[in-house]
Amino acid sequence: MKVSKAVITAAGESQRHLPLQTVVDGHGRQRKVLGLLVDEVASAGIEEVGIVIRPGFEDLYREVADDVSANLSFITQPNPLGYADAVLCAGDFVGDNTFMLMVSDHVYVSDAPDRTCAQQLVSIAEQEECMVSAVQPTHESKLPYFGAIGGNLFDRERELYAVNAVLEKPTPTAAEQQLVTPGLRHGHYLCFLGMHVLNALFVDRLSERTRGSNGKEQHLSGALNDVAGRGRYLALAIDGRRYDLDRRHGLLIAQLAVGLSGDHREEVLESLVEVLAQSSAAQSKKV
Repeated sequence: MKVSKAVITAAGESQRHLPLQTVVDGHGRQRKVLGLLVDEVASAGIEEVGIVIRPGFEDLYREVADDVSANLSFITQPNPLGYADAVLCAGDFVGDNTFMLMVSDHVYVSDAPDRTCAQQLVSIAEQEECMVSAVQPTHESKLPYFGAIGGNLFDRERELYAVNAVLEKPTPTAAEQQLVTPGLRHGHYLCFLGMHVLNALFVDRLSERTRGSNGKEQHLSGALNDVAGRGRYLALAIDGRRYDLDRRHGLLIAQLAVGLSGDHREEVLESLVEVLAQSSAAQSKKV
């Protein structure tokens, strides 16, 4: 199995402007978030990337697609019908191919030497020849922000889990009842990282759910939960971190994380210490 295509969703109300923001990458270059995301995908050997956008945004996105290392296609989501609909809008682009799906309001920082988060995910999916979602152990206080899975350890060395249940932004009570995964610290669950490798079975199930929803917005988690009971579906605990740009101070925190993981770490640390010292001194004067 070869993953040769990827879809990045950027049509949501909160998503559409975030990929257009400027950050300084790990090499000290000013880049658009969109460029970082496409480079993340391309690092896994994927050459065709479809970006789902709102009508009228194509020229703007083309303009900011700075020096990316993949071929871009822009896919319009005509109506704001949610995440699941955005994925289905890319149906003609992905065809029957297994594909990578990524959200556009996260930035990823890998902790694995010479391997991006996308490389880790795609490598496992191609080895195991099945659907794989990237996950991260997450404290229950953050469950309102993420979809989460429950499962059993499949391969301890590779931190792979066999998925048996998926819930969208569960309450702690629901998570405790349905998503407890042996081996995790108490109060922690495996939450989605915002990237998946998906196949035609998933797309078919998502389409079935959407047709039967009577116009109600659908999430991916329902279809993923269905697939968990019908086919082989794994979750990989990524050696890395996600940073949600849509959270308060999200872009600032993501920028710091990217800077501290890059070539100019010492410079960033020195500047950060200086800012903290100045802020502390200013606060002391106010007391």
